[in-house]
Amino acid sequence: MCYYNGVKVERSEFIRLKQLEKAIAKLEFLNKPLIIGFEYGQAPVLKRVAGKEDFEVTQMEWGFLPPYLKNREAVDKFRNGYKDASGKFHTPITTLNAVGEEMLMPGKMYRDAALHRRCLVLSSGFYEWRHVHPIGKLGKPLKTTVKYPYHIVVPDKEVFFMAGIWQPWTDKETGETVDTFAIVTTAANRLMQQIHNSKMRMPVILSEELAWQWLFGELNEEEIKKIATSQFDTTLMAASTIAKDFRTMSDPATPFVYPELAPVEM
Repeated sequence: MCYYNGVKVERSEFIRLKQLEKAIAKLEFLNKPLIIGFEYGQAPVLKRVAGKEDFEVTQMEWGFLPPYLKNREAVDKFRNGYKDASGKFHTPITTLNAVGEEMLMPGKMYRDAALHRRCLVLSSGFYEWRHVHPIGKLGKPLKTTVKYPYHIVVPDKEVFFMAGIWQPWTDKETGETVDTFAIVTTAANRLMQQIHNSKMRMPVILSEELAWQWLFGELNEEEIKKIATSQFDTTLMAASTIAKDFRTMSDPATPFVYPELAPVEM
């Protein structure tokens, strides 16, 4: 396709000028209002075409899989935990997210992917829970928390980018090969500190400029870590409460008001 003709194009506009919105509108697999991580299904990702400043929109399995897992039985144990012959339970390992501050540390399973296989995870909005301690009869906060779900968006972007890293995985018994990924997370910004107040984390949301660098830049470790720990501007985000049964709704992002809940500060 020809979209360039004697016009200087800033890197920050590269992905948009590739007609991303038009391209993804044709792909039925992108019509997923809710993708649940722990179902380990497919999610839309921008993957660099090897050796080129170009990308493809593809599906990857959400949940980074290290190459040493030999088959799907090993994957199931890895993700869900298992009891060994002695009855000892081995806790599951969750790889839906990669901690931006840690993923380049020596020995981390994410290190090679962060250095060589970075991707962009597409999103039109993500979901997170806010934990609130209700006030008891004596006027003091109760120990038990009540969880309120939120839908978080970037209002002026129909589709925005989250930093991701990906890993090809092959089932050594069946020959099945899939690409798997994790979303990179960083410390919560002012908005997400109020919403994801249990863990104070958020996905690394990237501007077009940073998205270009993450996907195509020849970055050193310091530059990778700088982007992987960057915080998106709170003022460019918006959040609304949604129904607690949003996971069963046809439109899970439908706003729902909780009269007892104090609003977050935008």
